[in-house]
Order: sequence, then structure tokens, then C-alpha cells
Amino acid sequence: MHTLRRKLKKIWLIRALAVSRRSLRNKPPFFAKIGFLRSYYADLASYRKLGTGDFSMSLDDLKPCIYDKTADTPVDPVYFYQDSWCAGKIFKAKPEHHYDIASNAAMVGIISQFVPTTMIDIRPIRLHMPGLTFKKGTVLDLPFKDGTISSLSSICVVEHIGLGRYGDPLDPRGSEKSISEIIRVLKPGGDLYFTVPIDAADKIYFNAHRSFTRGHVLELFGALKLMEERYIYGRDLCPAYDPKLAFGTGMYHFQKP
Repeated sequence: MHTLRRKLKKIWLIRALAVSRRSLRNKPPFFAKIGFLRSYYADLASYRKLGTGDFSMSLDDLKPCIYDKTADTPVDPVYFYQDSWCAGKIFKAKPEHHYDIASNAAMVGIISQFVPTTMIDIRPIRLHMPGLTFKKGTVLDLPFKDGTISSLSSICVVEHIGLGRYGDPLDPRGSEKSISEIIRVLKPGGDLYFTVPIDAADKIYFNAHRSFTRGHVLELFGALKLMEERYIYGRDLCPAYDPKLAFGTGMYHFQKP
């Protein structure tokens, strides 16, 4: 038995080292970086031959941006689709005031210029903009009374809660507790715009996030009415959940009866 335990521990350590190596590995590879730098200095030499016009240019001011010369516009399809979806739903609904829990700050800032918005997060945003209010708080204990929020979003947030990634306490039930809080503060007739990673099975990708099956999501939000669902698989936006495609992102519009 002790020999088996030692072997299992050794296997675990080897796998842990492999995971650590993946997380620490720099991309692109070293020789690719050299190629990008060569291209940069070739462009610099050509530009200097053309002259600098009305601007000064010194070696002290060089700022190489060597990864931006790409054939396509770099974009994260998940954030592109889910942020556009959420903002579009809110613009169409035109609530008097919208509340967001810890979503992408850039998306929240844009929404606030069309609808007065309050953002709740454990980490303050040290920026100020008309239409946007920040309120410090946690999705585990939202600073609102029961049934008081008529328009609420939480975009790719609850899957992180309880995994310690953002300095939050470790809690295996963090996602479930967060969802209970969201349902608690939502007003009858109120709208919730919500996204999480989805998969063919409920999994933990420690400490990045959890992923959920569609059935688990609908079970956790059983007290709400599902108004719309859409799914992101790779670079495609799909109308239906497909467990054969495995990992993706589910986008859900719920309403409280």
C-alpha cells in the first residue's frame, strides 16, 4: 500500500510539473521572437531613410511592438460575442438603471454611456465616468435587499468564485452560492444576462474556472424563466448546446417570474 501511494504521489508530481511548465512557457518561441525583432529593426532602418517629418525620433524613445503585424485582427471570440450579446440585450431593453457584477470593465463602461450603470466588484475601478457608479461588494454577499434589481448582468464571473484566482477564499460551493445571491436580489419581472463556460461534463480547471453542463446551469437557475440561450464554440456563435463539441461558453437570458 505504501509503495502504491509513493508511486501515485510521484505520478502526481510529474503531472504537476508538466502543468506548471505549460503555464510558465513563453509564447511565441524564442527564435520566432528573434524573427519579429529583425523585422522591427528592418522597418526602423527603412523609416529613418524616409525621414521623420515634423517629429523627433531618438533611440531612447523606441518602443517595439513586435507581435501586432498580423494578417487578421486579433480578437478573443468569447469576449467579442458575449460582450456584444449582453450590451445588445441591455440596449434593446432600455432599463432605467442597470447593475453589473464583476464583468469585463470595458463592456460595462460602454453600457453606462447608454444606460446608467452600477458595477459591483471586490476590486475597485480607479476611473471615473458619467453614467457609471462603482460599488464595492462580493457576489457572495451582494449589497442589495431581496428582489430589488430589475436589470442585472454577470458575464463569465461565477465560474471563478471559490478557486482563489482573484484572491477570494477557497470554496467548493462558490459558484452555487453566487448564483443563489444573484437570484435573491433580482426583482420579479427582472432580467438577468449571464454567461459561464460550458462543457460535456461539470469540471474544475483549477484555478482558472469551472465549467458546467447545460442541465446543471438550468438546474441552478430553476427559479428563473429561460428567455434565450446561445453558445460559443471556438469562433462560432451557435443557437444550441452541443455536448459533442465539448468546451465552450453558454449565454443565458433569464427572467424572474
